[in-house]
Amino acid sequence: MAIAVWRKAALAAYLLAIVPAAPAEAADFNDYPTAARSDYVFGCMKANGENRQSLEQCSCSIDVVASLLPYDSYVTAETVLNMAQVQGNLGGQFRSSPQANTALNDLRRAQAEAEVRCF
Repeated sequence: MAIAVWRKAALAAYLLAIVPAAPAEAADFNDYPTAARSDYVFGCMKANGENRQSLEQCSCSIDVVASLLPYDSYVTAETVLNMAQVQGNLGGQFRSSPQANTALNDLRRAQAEAEVRCF
């Protein structure tokens, strides 16, 4: 009886060592609000055609972006994009700062990966 208990414990320890950790919860990758996802998909569809295929591709695209870029970083990059359109000194700060460039580059890398995977 003691050997059977030991074997079960050894098997459990072995399985824990070789089986990868359980995948992260869906909520960990789904921190983008529905409205943000919808805005992205609507804009993407405007640029890629307003049909069923573009809906599927654009939905895939935001899923990839969300898996690669935390929502806070996405908001930062979107803010930079919007503020960079402002004329004058205020807009210039968003067009030329290293932090703004980093945020935009991160978003562009995520979107490039989404383009490869989804389109």
